[in-house]
Amino acid sequence: QVQLVESGGGLVQAGGSLRLSCAASGSIFSISRLGWYRQAPGKQRELVASVTSGGTTNYADSVRGRFTISRDNAKNTGYLQMNSLKPEDAAVYYCNAVVWDGVRVANYWGQGTQVTVSS
Repeated sequence: QVQLVESGGGLVQAGGSLRLSCAASGSIFSISRLGWYRQAPGKQRELVASVTSGGTTNYADSVRGRFTISRDNAKNTGYLQMNSLKPEDAAVYYCNAVVWDGVRVANYWGQGTQVTVSS
């Protein structure tokens, strides 16, 4: 079993920055893909950014140039640096990881961390 724990959310003024962290623990041989998703009230969960084990990144158009995803493979931890935050970035942010435990590949989600952006 694998657990993902997010941290770093909170309240920030528009234009400010936050750094989210996602720590993975448990039966982990490797994390092939790590992603950050968000869900605002009344909206569907959407992909914000993802990074593969090889370092290939992908960003939603709405955050490209403002957000940076990264990972520390040695620590099984992912990060999302969010700069120039806008009120429309407010949402619950979820970490997602595709994990190989040496036997099978499985998809895991964190519990989410709230990001609130005041205008």
